[in-house]
Amino acid sequence: MRDDIIVGFLICRNLFSSMLEISPKSPIKFILYSRTYCHLCDDMLAQLKANLSGISTTIDVIDVDADEALVAQFDELVPVLFGQKETQEAQQLCHYFLDIEKLKAFLHD
Repeated sequence: MRDDIIVGFLICRNLFSSMLEISPKSPIKFILYSRTYCHLCDDMLAQLKANLSGISTTIDVIDVDADEALVAQFDELVPVLFGQKETQEAQQLCHYFLDIEKLKAFLHD
């Protein structure tokens, strides 16, 4: 009886593992346009990380001051958060403060 349980467990584990390998879900990518010494930027990053706990994501933090084109585009708006899923275009989610409702809608869309 005990051997049957172990065999059943191993079969289920192998089936589950193969299902995960067949359809891996790409992580969601976030881009936070930020700058050094920006408390709003630090706050948004901390809140974003807290709200994404347990979700497969990557967060790229880009310093707008390192690129004149980014300064021209985002200068007075930082922090600016974009989200991108798989092959979709990145979309702006919010600026200045993390918009929790927009983040939730983006994650569940």
